[in-house]
Amino acid sequence: MWPILKSRHFGIEPATPTVRPLRRRSVWFCLALLVPSAGVSIQAAGLQNQFGAPPTRQEPITPIPQPPAADARKVALGERLFGDHRLSHDGTLSCLSCHDLHTNGTGGKRGTRAAGGPDPLFDTLTIFNAALSFRLNWEGNFRTLEAQTQSSLENSANLNTNVDEVLGKLNADPKMVDEFRDAYDHAPDGTSLLDAIATYERSLLTPGSRFDLWLQGDPTALNAEELAGYGLFKSLGCVSCHQGVNVGGNLYERHGIFHPLASPKPEILRVPSLRNVAVTAPYFQDGSAATLDDAVRKMGAAQLDLALSDQQIQAIVAFLRTLTGTYRGVPLVAASP
Repeated sequence: MWPILKSRHFGIEPATPTVRPLRRRSVWFCLALLVPSAGVSIQAAGLQNQFGAPPTRQEPITPIPQPPAADARKVALGERLFGDHRLSHDGTLSCLSCHDLHTNGTGGKRGTRAAGGPDPLFDTLTIFNAALSFRLNWEGNFRTLEAQTQSSLENSANLNTNVDEVLGKLNADPKMVDEFRDAYDHAPDGTSLLDAIATYERSLLTPGSRFDLWLQGDPTALNAEELAGYGLFKSLGCVSCHQGVNVGGNLYERHGIFHPLASPKPEILRVPSLRNVAVTAPYFQDGSAATLDDAVRKMGAAQLDLALSDQQIQAIVAFLRTLTGTYRGVPLVAASP
C-alpha cells in the first residue's frame, strides 16, 4: 500500500502530541475521527495564498487551493510510480492498490495487505489533500510525504520491500532510467524515487466543492439545510478541531472523551480532515462506523456528551456532503463495496 497507510516504521522519530487539558463538555475532536486523511509538513496557508483564490467570507474554513506549481516531468514520473507494482516486494501491490484515485483516494479496503503480512492496524486514509495537513498517519508520526513513502515501502503489512530493492528493479528498466534522467538528470536513486512520488502526491488536491464555492461568494451553492448544518457544526464546537483549509488535519486530540468510541488505543490521534468525508466510508480509525449518519451520532455522544437529534444529524450530514471536491474536474465518488 502506499505511504498514507498507517505504517509502524520506528526508524523515524514520531512527533510529540500536544493535547489540551480535559474540561467538561469540551468540544474537541468533534467529528475528528470521521474520515481518513493525512498530511505533510508544508505550510498549507502558504499554498492557499499562492495558489488559491481568496475567500470572500470570513469563516474558520478556507477553500482548497489549486495544486502547486511543479515540474511536469516529475509529476508524470511520480504518477507512473504510484501505480507501479514493482514498488512491492512480490509485485502484487502498488500505491493504487489502497488509494484508488478514480473514486475517493482510499477504496475502503482495510484488509488490503502484502501477501503473508499482518493486517493493517488502522483504516486506510485517503491520499487526496494529504499535502494540506501538518502530519501523516492516524498517529501523526510522519512529517513529510517522503518519510511516509519510505515507511510504507518497508512496512510488512504494506509494500514489504525497501528503497534499495525497488531501485534495483527500476535501474534494470532502460525506459524507467530514461524517465528519471529526463526529470532528474540522473538514474533512479533513493532521493529522486521518494521525491517523484511525493511531488505527484502534492498534486492530489480536490478544489471546487460546493462549500468552497459558497466560501468564495456564490450564495446559491448551499441550500437552507446545508447552511443550517454548517451553523450546527460551528455552534456545537466541531469547528474547534475541524477548521482551516483541510477542515482538520492540524492538531492532535483524544477520542472517547465522554463515552467509548471505536478502538480505545491509541488514545491520542491526529485529527483527520473532513474533506470528501461523504465518499470515504467507513469511518473512525478502525473503520467501525459504516455510514456518515452513524459516525456523526457516535461522535456527538463520545466527544460532546450530546444525544444529537435525527434532525441535527441530518443537517450536519447535509453540510458534510458539500465538502466533496473534484479531481481533474471530476467530483470524487465513493468506492464500490
